[in-house]
Amino acid sequence: MTENEVGSTVINAAIAVHRELGPGLLEHVYEVALAHELTKRGLHVKRQVSMPIVFDGIEFEEGFRADMLVEDKVILELKSASQLTMVDRKQVQTYLRLTKRRLGYLLNFGAVLMKDGIVRAVNGLPED
Repeated sequence: MTENEVGSTVINAAIAVHRELGPGLLEHVYEVALAHELTKRGLHVKRQVSMPIVFDGIEFEEGFRADMLVEDKVILELKSASQLTMVDRKQVQTYLRLTKRRLGYLLNFGAVLMKDGIVRAVNGLPED
């Protein structure tokens, strides 16, 4: 699957989870439910993945922890907030740059409508 194909499945699964559970729960609840839903849809999902980074020529084993990594291609950062900050929006972009991955999503399950809580980030990914 391409990154964009994985991304489409992620979006559909996130909407299904949000539709069923609604906003206002803890991030962890959405993480567990989304991981289950993505696995049900045939995707390989890792949760709370330690991601190494290189700084000053030195590799650090735990540069950050990604909430979810789907198919080893797409990084997901989950939130459950009434509003996202600019830093929240830039976080996934930084993750992509540091890991040299090309697609990530910030998914805010605190939004009233899930479509308003989806922020797509790309790092050199061409459109299909």
